[in-house]
Amino acid sequence: MNQDIQDDNILYHVKLNRKMLAGADTAVLPGDPGRVEKTARMIDPDAVFLVSNREYTSWLAELGGKKVLVCSTGIGGPSVSICIEELASLGVKNYFRIGTTGAIQDRINAADLVITTASVRLDGASTHYAPLEYPAVADFDLTTHLVQAAENLKIPFHKGITASSDTFYPGQERYDTFSGYVPRKFQGSLKEWQKLNVLNYEMESATLLTLASVFGLKAAMVASVIAIRGRDETPDDSILPLAEERLASCIREALSLLLTGEGYS
Repeated sequence: MNQDIQDDNILYHVKLNRKMLAGADTAVLPGDPGRVEKTARMIDPDAVFLVSNREYTSWLAELGGKKVLVCSTGIGGPSVSICIEELASLGVKNYFRIGTTGAIQDRINAADLVITTASVRLDGASTHYAPLEYPAVADFDLTTHLVQAAENLKIPFHKGITASSDTFYPGQERYDTFSGYVPRKFQGSLKEWQKLNVLNYEMESATLLTLASVFGLKAAMVASVIAIRGRDETPDDSILPLAEERLASCIREALSLLLTGEGYS
């Protein structure tokens, strides 16, 4: 992707151009298009809708006098890679991925936040950018803003390593599937990740963190827990309102610390 694209050049998938971003160099990336408006309005009650195409729905917010893009990525690494490729070409340098997650450690409770410091690369998309030996590591500065935000708001959180899988079912060793079968490669993997002190499963961070490092950008990841693996395989929708409220509050505070320069730098 040419980094010197014209200001009015609409990119194919996200359907955005530089003019529409109005100088925004920071993006918040939920997976679900349905969460974009809620997230944007939590950041800025006067946030405005930009465009929606496929899994990419975008709103523009303002905080501390600076523009912030909120853009959904859909599920999984391939759609995340497209989003980062195109947003990076439009001048976006800082990425906060937000989402929901299934925790795999007993000490983590429903609606707690998990702040990812690095990801196990169980995806395939990131291998198109760097070999598996290349680590998927979150940016230190952005991650520190997330930690400080959670502490400021007294939201329970955990920080550590995330397992980032291309699939929701076999890659996360779920047996509640159509076939009930998990390939040998993943059998026993849940217990292994628990022993290795991995905190949770999700499906996007490995691709995001790898691409950001390869491109010289900054990315961080925070997720709210809506399932505790080992207790219940199915996400608990009843906890979703609290989980989303905590997540939105944390990201707004982290953005405020970043954009105003009041936090760690």
